Amino acid sequence: MLRSIKILLIAGMLITGYFLILAWNKDYGQTAEKAQNSPVTEATAAVAPTTTVPGAPAPARMTTQTVPSATLSTAVSANTVPASTPLTPTAGVVQPAITPSGISADWIRVTTDIYTLWINPVGGDIVRLELRQHQKSTASDQPYVMLQQDSARHYVAESGLIGAAGASGVDTAAGRAHYQSVQRDYTLAAGQGTLTVPLTLTTPQGITIVKSYVLKAGQYPIALRYRIANHGQQPWSGQMYAQLVRDHSEDPGKSHQGIMGMATYLGGAWGTPDHPYNKLKLGDFSKEAIHQRAVHGWVGMVQHYFVSAWIPDPAHPATLVSRQAGDYNVIGFTGHPLVVPAGKQVETTATLYSGPKIQSLLKELAPGLNQTVDYGWLWPIAQVLFIGLKFIHGLVGNWGWSIIFLTVIVKMMLFPLSAKSYRSMAKMKLIGPEMQRLKEEYGEDRMKFSQEMMALYKREQVNPLSGCLPMLMQMPIFLALYWVLMESVELRHAPWMGWITDLSAMDHWFILPLIMGATMYAQQLLNPQPADPMQAKVLRMMPIIFTVFLLFFPAGLVLYWIVNNLLTIAQQYLIQREILKRSQLKVG
Repeated sequence: MLRSIKILLIAGMLITGYFLILAWNKDYGQTAEKAQNSPVTEATAAVAPTTTVPGAPAPARMTTQTVPSATLSTAVSANTVPASTPLTPTAGVVQPAITPSGISADWIRVTTDIYTLWINPVGGDIVRLELRQHQKSTASDQPYVMLQQDSARHYVAESGLIGAAGASGVDTAAGRAHYQSVQRDYTLAAGQGTLTVPLTLTTPQGITIVKSYVLKAGQYPIALRYRIANHGQQPWSGQMYAQLVRDHSEDPGKSHQGIMGMATYLGGAWGTPDHPYNKLKLGDFSKEAIHQRAVHGWVGMVQHYFVSAWIPDPAHPATLVSRQAGDYNVIGFTGHPLVVPAGKQVETTATLYSGPKIQSLLKELAPGLNQTVDYGWLWPIAQVLFIGLKFIHGLVGNWGWSIIFLTVIVKMMLFPLSAKSYRSMAKMKLIGPEMQRLKEEYGEDRMKFSQEMMALYKREQVNPLSGCLPMLMQMPIFLALYWVLMESVELRHAPWMGWITDLSAMDHWFILPLIMGATMYAQQLLNPQPADPMQAKVLRMMPIIFTVFLLFFPAGLVLYWIVNNLLTIAQQYLIQREILKRSQLKVG
């Protein structure tokens, strides 16, 4: 009966692991259908639903929809900014044709050591952003495209100024602002620390707006700065807004992780000091609209290994909002009210982060933003593993060897508990012949056999369930390391040696899973074999089941399991030799 319990425990752990992965995929996998998008033109821009960001224009390519003036006024009044006229589709603005590469000839190109991005002078939005230090895949040297606006995907970072009634020239119901730039190509030169890209606009009322993007060498955060100078006769009032607009297209990093690549979160996120990290699935944008006023908050769009986030000026309160607008999911903020008296000027700022989910960088920008590196409910264990991996990587310079050394360290830490278990298992193996004798002696009298078996266990100080302890200890570490490999961008495309060019992806040659299966089989030979032939057959199937189960897991995770098995085999072998010598001396 006790051996049956052992089999059930092992089977239960397999089933539990399977359902954990299914639950993770349900929570984080993409469920929304891919939007049927047409090529982008500014002429097709239209208004958002009534849950829109107060006064903000709708993203391009949305279905035309009328917004009642009363509803819009009520929404805006919450931020003490007078409502402009009701939003209507942009008229008379035609964007030049976009090339097959998705880049318009009128866009402004900006190049730094880590970015190549394009700004649309209509609105001054970042409509395409490429990460120069991250490749699309291990088989391609093309940069990873973070933001883009083309027929394949619509994912842009918009920002603007909502003017009060009568304030023409800024983003209003009549359309987006048309900024001017002195050049079409900006490059951060070698040795240059900062690159500023200014966009200017002067309205007939004497309002001069300078919208500037400030990029620094080697840094992902992009500073957005508005300077509003009032050269007119009347005061100007308004507020800044910024938002991320994304369609329902799938995560571009999803296809590089085998079938397990589905198990990553794609959707919105936001945080405040009181509630640092909250998620909003793409499918829930129409159900759970955000309207949260806070100081030092943030909003973002999260995907596999990467995140885009707007961080308002932490010195002033902002209202975090979200909405679904036609085929688009919009999450953003509106800033504090701005009043510029005649003859004065005012500045307001925000920060855009669009790049890899590097915890140390994100933590500095806003509370909770680093939690977009989502390790799930095993976050404490995963965080410790990641810190250990990162420390070891700083010494050895290779993530594969870092996993191996981390496995050795973890095994050493668990040695006292596992050694006790392996000693009990070694004794179980020694009393195997006596168990067989009892079974033959008592035959079908299972009650008497169980009583004699329990007496034997007590006399020899053997715990029949001790063999489950090592696996029970390993399962949380196994799952936590899985999430570390799937969520830590530092391990994306990280090679080990030979054919393993990406530890975060499956081994396409299946060599590591087969080695893992062999080591598991070898380890099983050291364990006591059940007297029941059926139980023995089930146990013999375990290496095959685990091998198939791990075929599509990240190579780094399988590497961890192999090293753990090899260390376990060595540990069991030495302990069994020790127990055998003691038993021989005792008999002698």
